[in-house]
Amino acid sequence: MDNKKSLVFKFKQFEVDQTNCAMKVNTDAVLLAAIVNHTNPASILDIGTGTGVIAMMLAQRFPAAIIDAVEIDEPAFKTSKSNFENSVFSKRITAHSKSFQEFFLDEKLKYDLVVSNPPFFLNSLASENKAKKVARHADKYFFTDLAKIIPQRLNSNGFLTIILPVETAKYAIKLFSEQNLWLQKSTEILSFKYSNPHRLIIELGFEKINPKSDQVIIYDSHKIYTQQYCSLLNDFLTIF
Repeated sequence: MDNKKSLVFKFKQFEVDQTNCAMKVNTDAVLLAAIVNHTNPASILDIGTGTGVIAMMLAQRFPAAIIDAVEIDEPAFKTSKSNFENSVFSKRITAHSKSFQEFFLDEKLKYDLVVSNPPFFLNSLASENKAKKVARHADKYFFTDLAKIIPQRLNSNGFLTIILPVETAKYAIKLFSEQNLWLQKSTEILSFKYSNPHRLIIELGFEKINPKSDQVIIYDSHKIYTQQYCSLLNDFLTIF
């Protein structure tokens, strides 16, 4: 098998080369991009873009949007930059090789939508693999910095939407509320109907409301996707 070809994930409107990216295209990323809720964002920021899959899915969903994508890991940045340049969205997505903290030191832009599939395992044991450590682990400063910076960089009608394990999401919701960015909606992600949720997609904004809630169930049975999951990803995945 051609190893290069095996690392390319083909979507209906674009391809994602996953070379040198510790975290490959996965269910969390595609669900986040499919579920993000905004009427018509003109400006989008993807924090920790990895392969660039979320940025490209959002470019497909929102044809007028201009998208910035930041990635701290240099090999992943190079891959995402190449993916953007080789896509039909090349004129609307720009990759930046830096952390979101560094990016906001240089850029004074505000966004209608900020998204992230961020490091998950807060205060957990680090992975032995350095690249996966960057991609999947965070110290407390990742979230505290995010909570301090993002409210200043969202437009008044803007949203921050992120996907996290349930307990980490609860921590993040509390942290953001202290900066007056409030939960608007939470979506539980379940493998099966009677499973416990293993991820939460949380949408945060400036309006203090009673948040909405929803569920996405991935499988009806082993390897059989629900109609809900198929409908969400029908415009993107070639298997549907």
